[in-house]
Amino acid sequence: MSRLFTGRKESGRTAKMIKKLAKNDFRTKFAGSYLGIIWAFVQPVVTVLVYWFVFEIGFRNPDADSTLTVPFLLYLVAGIVPWFFFQDSLTGGTNSMLEYSYLVKKVVFRIDILPIVKIVSAMYVHAFFVCFTVLLYLLYGHFPDLYYIQVFYYSGGLALLVLGFCYATSAVVVFFRDLSQIIGIALQVGVWVTPIMWIAEDRLVSHPVIRMILKANPVYYVVTGYRDAFINKHWFWERPLWTLYFWCFTAGMLVFGRWMFRRLRIHFADVL
Repeated sequence: MSRLFTGRKESGRTAKMIKKLAKNDFRTKFAGSYLGIIWAFVQPVVTVLVYWFVFEIGFRNPDADSTLTVPFLLYLVAGIVPWFFFQDSLTGGTNSMLEYSYLVKKVVFRIDILPIVKIVSAMYVHAFFVCFTVLLYLLYGHFPDLYYIQVFYYSGGLALLVLGFCYATSAVVVFFRDLSQIIGIALQVGVWVTPIMWIAEDRLVSHPVIRMILKANPVYYVVTGYRDAFINKHWFWERPLWTLYFWCFTAGMLVFGRWMFRRLRIHFADVL
């Protein structure tokens, strides 16, 4: 009984530490700038507006208009909001050991919480953009319904997925700094092959093999899930095989990431 109490007490302290560090990380990210944390929201909004202008105005596709049941802006936002969260979490989590090297060198500090801190920090911005998306849909006359609660499910799944990636990448980047640049390039490619800016359901009907390859990307499952919640009105259990694949992939990534992290962590202090 005493061990159980001690375990709960330790878990409570760890949770408080993660929350405190995440808040501090979020606040200090833009410290010194006049607008402060406002920049965390301005850049994604500007990115959305640029993509909307390019694809809706510059490269307007009449066929897409007849296919979509909502304006392209709503289709775009529903897909790009989870991608922003994945991108920010993976980038921050990968560099967490380098950024907090002074904590890594402390013997008593639990360095395995640092990738979690970065993900929780990114979750603050993500929560804002989910609310922004709901407001945008309201302005277009689409009112919230029960399907919206799936956003919590897909956000949680995405957080676990990116945590598995971050455990592996944060460990490797300590020894191979070029990994940060490689991930940056991979994210630039990933935003197009997820897909987010184009309608894969229509373009790939005649290419089942390519469509299957794209569906192997677990983030595509989450992006589709957000659109199912906001637009298509499907429950996640209506895609049983894809859901099973996503969670098997996520569980495998978590196990591999933790294994990689534990194996390399003993050398972190020496390298850093």
